Amino acid sequence: MAASGAGADPGDEVLDVVDEHDRVVGRAPRAEVYARGLRHRCVFVLVRDGGGRIFVHRRTPGKLVFPSLHDMFVGGVVGAGESYDDAALREAEEELGVRGLPAPTPLFGFLYDGGGDPGRSWWSRVYEVRCTLPVDPQAEEVAWHGFLDEAELSVRLDEWEWVPDGAEAYRRLLAHGAG
Repeated sequence: MAASGAGADPGDEVLDVVDEHDRVVGRAPRAEVYARGLRHRCVFVLVRDGGGRIFVHRRTPGKLVFPSLHDMFVGGVVGAGESYDDAALREAEEELGVRGLPAPTPLFGFLYDGGGDPGRSWWSRVYEVRCTLPVDPQAEEVAWHGFLDEAELSVRLDEWEWVPDGAEAYRRLLAHGAG
């Protein structure tokens, strides 16, 4: 989920540091942002195939955050000076291994509070996009993937271990009426 080029260390990527109102108050490398628990920005993109099924994947063990957990979103951090909308499209295309996606549709935003852990708090925007292209997910990002219908995803919510921020975003998405 890095905005940096192939082979670059994701920890070197510079992020905007934001306050509780999502105003930029500084910039720092991702590794420092994570180590110091600084609030930053993140995007979540729900990807549906032509049949409406949802792209689900398991993160690789080498991920900086939530390694080896399942996620029903693609996405990641918003780079310094990058808009949420640009980050959503970039992240979706990178993680799915496609080019030419339509711009993801913004649905809502929220402040993820880290389940009460102040060191894991980020402003989040949730998007949705339809992907009718064949996907070829990044091997560095995605250990397994599949498209699940909503009923199967609902069953898996209780069976698989999910990234906590994605699970929170999905809960909010269902409450929002867009899931």
